[in-house]
Amino acid sequence: MNPPSADESPKAARDAERIAGEVLGLGSSNDPFVAAVRATRMPMIITDPRQHDNPVVFANDSFCRLTGYARSEILGRNCRFLQGPETDPDTIRQIHEAVASVQPIEIDIRNHRKDGQPFWNRLLLAPVFDADGRLAYFFASQVDVTLERERLEGLQSDNAALAAALTARSHIDRERERELDLAMRAGGLGAWSVDVRTRTLVASEAYKTLMGWPVDQVLTYDDRQNLIHPEDRDAVRAQSDATIHQGADYHIHHRVITPAGSTRWMEARGILIQDAEGAPVRIAGVTTDITERIRADRLRSALMELADALRDLADPDALTHAACEITGRTLEVDRVGFGVVDRPTESIHIERDWTAPGIRSLAGTLSFRDYGSYIEDLKRGETVVFDDARLDPRTKDTATALEAISALAVVNMPLRDHGTTVALFYANKASARVWLEDELQFMRDVGERTLAARERRRAERHLAKLAEFLERTVEQRTAELMASEASLRQAQKMEAVGQLTGGIAHDFNNLLTAISGGLEMVVKRADQGRFDDIKRFLNVARTATERATALTHRLLAFSRRQTLEPKATDVLTLARGMEDLIQRTVGPAIGFETVAPEPVWPVRVDASQLENALLNLCINARDAMPDGGRLRLTLANVSLADASVLGPDCAPGDYVRVCVSDAGVGMSEETIARAFDPFFTTKPMGQGTGLGLSMVYGFVRQSSGQVSITSRLGEGTTVCIHLPRFHGAVPSPMGAEASPPPSPKARRAMVVIVDDEAPIRMLAAEALSEAGYDFVAAEDGRSGLALLNATPSAELLVTDVGLPGGMNGRQLADAARATRPDLKVLFITGYAESAVLSGGDLDDHMHVMTKPFELKALAERVASILAGGG
Repeated sequence: MNPPSADESPKAARDAERIAGEVLGLGSSNDPFVAAVRATRMPMIITDPRQHDNPVVFANDSFCRLTGYARSEILGRNCRFLQGPETDPDTIRQIHEAVASVQPIEIDIRNHRKDGQPFWNRLLLAPVFDADGRLAYFFASQVDVTLERERLEGLQSDNAALAAALTARSHIDRERERELDLAMRAGGLGAWSVDVRTRTLVASEAYKTLMGWPVDQVLTYDDRQNLIHPEDRDAVRAQSDATIHQGADYHIHHRVITPAGSTRWMEARGILIQDAEGAPVRIAGVTTDITERIRADRLRSALMELADALRDLADPDALTHAACEITGRTLEVDRVGFGVVDRPTESIHIERDWTAPGIRSLAGTLSFRDYGSYIEDLKRGETVVFDDARLDPRTKDTATALEAISALAVVNMPLRDHGTTVALFYANKASARVWLEDELQFMRDVGERTLAARERRRAERHLAKLAEFLERTVEQRTAELMASEASLRQAQKMEAVGQLTGGIAHDFNNLLTAISGGLEMVVKRADQGRFDDIKRFLNVARTATERATALTHRLLAFSRRQTLEPKATDVLTLARGMEDLIQRTVGPAIGFETVAPEPVWPVRVDASQLENALLNLCINARDAMPDGGRLRLTLANVSLADASVLGPDCAPGDYVRVCVSDAGVGMSEETIARAFDPFFTTKPMGQGTGLGLSMVYGFVRQSSGQVSITSRLGEGTTVCIHLPRFHGAVPSPMGAEASPPPSPKARRAMVVIVDDEAPIRMLAAEALSEAGYDFVAAEDGRSGLALLNATPSAELLVTDVGLPGGMNGRQLADAARATRPDLKVLFITGYAESAVLSGGDLDDHMHVMTKPFELKALAERVASILAGGG
């Protein structure tokens, strides 16, 4: 310790020695205060600011225990040795300032023990003065407040977390409110609510903005009602009453007049909010400005109305006036018209304009200079627009004249054609108004469309006379041409009919000669008593009858009227089964093969007719190769997205293609064109009927397919049949080894026969009678139905399809089976009436037999049907 300086008083020196001796332990003392300082459990130290760096000169035992340092490690050092990285710099600064200003201080500081463990120390530092009032020491008591600080920090942390959460929630709420307000503003929505009991309005800033109301002023319920257009107030009030008293959703379109005087359209939507007892409390909702939408709808509707007028009106003047009226009503102006500008005289001539009630017409001639200087703009082809003539520099001097003709606000729009102004389209308003860009564009659209329509009408009138002359000329020439074409078609038709009837007559005359000759010889031999030769002549007649039957079948096939029994058919199996027959038919000089590179889809056809068609094609191919060659039968699956390549009646889809190809002499284009004509043949006389390809064509078309020929002279011919794919299962065929079922034995049964041909009725009755059946017969449908009703024992109805008297065979069968569903029916017909037989799809227990037939076959078919077969 430094000795007292020379300027210290004797008293100060004695005090210093006493303090040093008693407090710092330089001498023994029995002073109770000194003993207490040394022994107290409160850590205490004394520093000497008179020494360099204010070192610790005293530390009691409690301080040593608190810090973990020995007293020898403490004395002579500044207290900063207890500080560490966690000590708050601001706390250190405050302690330094207290020491420097010799002021007491109480502060918590984060110190570190000798082992590095941090602790909180509550420092109570106070200066100690000597007898002369000079600073002698700093006395510091220490309190370990670590637990207290940790608890406090926990509370502070919890409070901070709670405050942060509240702040965050408040921030989120504010952000959501801000985002909602921004979203509503972006969407043009203003929120509001009305207390239905107090008529108190709460409105958002966005709502006030929509209504044109100052945002910083209160908008009351009465204020809002006054803003609503007078013509819409009753409707708004009625909608409010319906929402309050009936709970209806609040939804209405209405107009408002803003404080600035502009009119806006609003769409308001809201809902009723009720209290716990269901009583109405308030209506809350949003409003959006739909002025632009309403105006756009009005302009769009006006253009549609204009289009109708331009389409329907023929007179150019009426058309022009309609366009003016539509424009005036749409823009809510007082006058609209078209005029012709005379540039040399700077005037406009108006034939007729549209005016609102109370506004006079400007029809006649007007001088532009009387109403301003804007004629210069019009001469340049520029549109002249002013909202208020009193404010526009071009018209302010002549505003009184414009006001006198109800034209304070004006649009003068030049309409040009090929760079020249041909008309002026104008609109006037008696009061000031703002002309919007879309309104000006609307006027331009109307003006240009009207001008074009007007010119078109004039051109149409001019062309009408020319067209009338041309029409008369064309009608005369057309009549002459149609007469020529009709004559040509008639000649071609008569040629085709002549060829067909000639062929039929030739073949049938031959067959009838054989039949009549044979029967004549039978009669003659019977008269002569020479019965041995009768059978020979009967066989001649019978053979001719069979040939006639085959001929009629071919004719029916060509005409697509033959009776078919279509069933699901495996074409590949059918073709494989015909290979031996075809090879024997074409002979050994022709090599034959069947090519099917993939599994072939099934089709729904009459299998026997398909066999006949393929055999006919193979015979034709054989005849085209008299010196031998190669014959190929090819099968393939094809999918056609555009089936028109087959023919106009073919639908897109899946088809099975069956082609017969030869290497024969081929056909010319002329021969291909007539190949399907009946009785057309290129074979020598007596070697062909000319019905083979006709029969194939008729059968394929009746089966919803198509047939085509590809051929070139000397290169062979390919005939392809396309049949629609059948989507279904094909029944398993009966085994080749299986023998046909035995013919059923006839049993006695009642049969009703109905046919309008007496010979057929007689022969059928005789055949069935000889077979052991009972029968009754009728000549028409109604008589047949009466017999059926009178004969409950009848089990089978045998009927012709085409019957006189208004009831055909199918109608007779349906009427009979309505009360007797178990009645079996056999239709006998010369051809298949598709409308009568429902396109070939018959009900259960209904069967078809084609005329002509052998009487024995009829009896066998009846026996099979009655036995449960077909």
